[in-house]
Amino acid sequence: MATYSAKDIRNVVLLGHGSSGKTTLSEALLFGSGAISRLGRIEDKNTVSDSDEEEQTRGFSVNNAVLPTQWNNTKVNIVDAPGYMDFLGEVKSAIGVADGAVLVVCAASGVEVGAEVQWGYLDERPEPRIVFINKMDRENASFPGTLENLNTKFDATFVPICIPIGEAAGFKGVVDIVEMKAYLGADGKATDIPAEAQDAADEARMAMMEYAAEVDDELMLKYLDGEELTDDEIRTALMTGSLEGRFVLVLAGSGLTNQGLIPLLNAMTNYLPSPVQAPRTVVNVATGEDVVLEASSSGPLVAQVFKTMADPFVGRLSYFRVYSGKLNGDSRVYNVNREEEERVGQVYSVRGREQKPIESVEAGDIGVVTKLSITTTNDTLCDRGQPYRVPAVEYPEPLFSVAIFPSTKADLDKLGSSLSRLVEEDPTLRVERNTETNETILSGMGESHIQIATRRLANKFSVQVDIDLPKIAYRETITKPASAQGRHKKQTGGRGQFGDVYCRFEPLDRGEGFVFDNEVFGGSVPRSFFPAVEKGIREIMTEGVLAGYPTVDFKCVLYDGSYHPVDSSEIAFKLAAHLSFRAAVPDAGPVLLEPVYRVVVTVPEEFMGDILGDLNTRRAQVQGMEQSRGSGIVTAEVPLAEIQRYATDLRSMTQGRGMYSMEFVRYDIVPAHLLDQIRADAQRRLEKEKERG
Repeated sequence: MATYSAKDIRNVVLLGHGSSGKTTLSEALLFGSGAISRLGRIEDKNTVSDSDEEEQTRGFSVNNAVLPTQWNNTKVNIVDAPGYMDFLGEVKSAIGVADGAVLVVCAASGVEVGAEVQWGYLDERPEPRIVFINKMDRENASFPGTLENLNTKFDATFVPICIPIGEAAGFKGVVDIVEMKAYLGADGKATDIPAEAQDAADEARMAMMEYAAEVDDELMLKYLDGEELTDDEIRTALMTGSLEGRFVLVLAGSGLTNQGLIPLLNAMTNYLPSPVQAPRTVVNVATGEDVVLEASSSGPLVAQVFKTMADPFVGRLSYFRVYSGKLNGDSRVYNVNREEEERVGQVYSVRGREQKPIESVEAGDIGVVTKLSITTTNDTLCDRGQPYRVPAVEYPEPLFSVAIFPSTKADLDKLGSSLSRLVEEDPTLRVERNTETNETILSGMGESHIQIATRRLANKFSVQVDIDLPKIAYRETITKPASAQGRHKKQTGGRGQFGDVYCRFEPLDRGEGFVFDNEVFGGSVPRSFFPAVEKGIREIMTEGVLAGYPTVDFKCVLYDGSYHPVDSSEIAFKLAAHLSFRAAVPDAGPVLLEPVYRVVVTVPEEFMGDILGDLNTRRAQVQGMEQSRGSGIVTAEVPLAEIQRYATDLRSMTQGRGMYSMEFVRYDIVPAHLLDQIRADAQRRLEKEKERG
């Protein structure tokens, strides 16, 4: 492929809810533009986009795929992003590297929740976009209905520039109302508009011209005088309106039948910005100031890695976009995030899994380099003398967690390093060690996300793991004061052990932790043993009296005791403190505490009743409900024990159209009738841990 300057490049992310037809559409665009000579099919597992074994097995995308093609003397880097909610991290990365977007919406299903989430991500920058109403050949397809749905769901003005001829089984092709040409069938040839579509085309063109005229005062005067706008004037106005976000252009077609592709390719090159038209704001590390960076190959080198993959044959693959300057192969660059120099080997252009060696990657373009030693996703590569940093992509918080255990001793030795490499590939995965439950926790966006991650551990890194639901980090506390003596006396010949304490235990407010104090008078317990008593309480409080969970939020006051001048020791007073705790806490109104999370659930309005009913079964306290553009939003506080699998359950209840976020709020008292079940679960886990060794 020829080298293109930044003004002749388009970096376009292809978005849409799962099953909206993005992968099929991307394959059709590559075929229709001549980038590939054979049209792949998802069913045949031979599409360029879904080249990963996991994608071919499951039949949907799990990774971003970079798919460059050429059209109208322009290089179009299509980034096909996954549509399923488990892979929103890939979506964020793809949006971050793109300058414009095509949102694919199914003509039968309309706007679904994945598209709504992705639209919100586009708004964060904001990023120019067009909408492609796909699957016009599908049963129940409706162009007017989908257009109305778009207007309901999104706060934007939608302007069709391509309309369908027929719908569902009667779908014949499309009319490009800028060119006033029809594209019938899959041969891609422009022809005259059929008579039955002429009136609709004329009406749509008049509406489009009105929006175009509003962009420019001179055009508006010309339009109001009854003069016809020229095609070039319309294109210029549509481009300006699109780039400024005044309206969103809408096209129609079918990726499956290769219809509507030429108008879509034209729209991508004509109405979405080049890197020159979408300069990025970066940070000058030397001064700390924000700088608007022009996309010029003669400028300072600034490139950001947006994706990292581990390839079993070539090692680490780092996908990057150059924002300024050019990245040459066989060179040295400065990683501003790590503050270290990085050696760059061969650089490649990439299409799906195919890699082609090239000398350099110019400003505005996307490339791949292998075997970087220190650079990971979100890192910026630049010149040491001109250090700039591209802002990092902010990824969504994980929603689904599992505890992972190595299957064998050999797996244990490799687990830590393999998990680190896995997180490098996918920043939406989180790995942490829960010190309260002594488990390694792997968190992601959903059950499928975790399943794929563990399969990658096995296939790429040869590490087998077992997974289980994480232990809930329950805690125990007390609700009223209680006192007890703890007396440890042991005589076995020679020097004995003697420690005697009287401790009072008082409840504290939630979150205050543990406080130790003393009220000893008269030297009944020497001051030198106070630390031993406190240490003893801190040791024993890790195993509560109800179910063995840590006891928190209480005060221990040592107020009396006795000692032996010879037999008393630090260990004796520690053990005496243990006995005092065990004796007093059962009389102090012990209760079990559980973590409670605030959950915000967004679903189509028709599912609101089901969601509220389900939340009630989960001991939720609903805080509020509201409606927004056809969606219902429920805010509730729910115990973590009730929502460990909520990512899976919500998608099942809402046909994959629901989403939620969650954040920790506080610890609350567990209802007494659940204690026996929690104790039994804790015992079963203990037995399972013994089996694992």
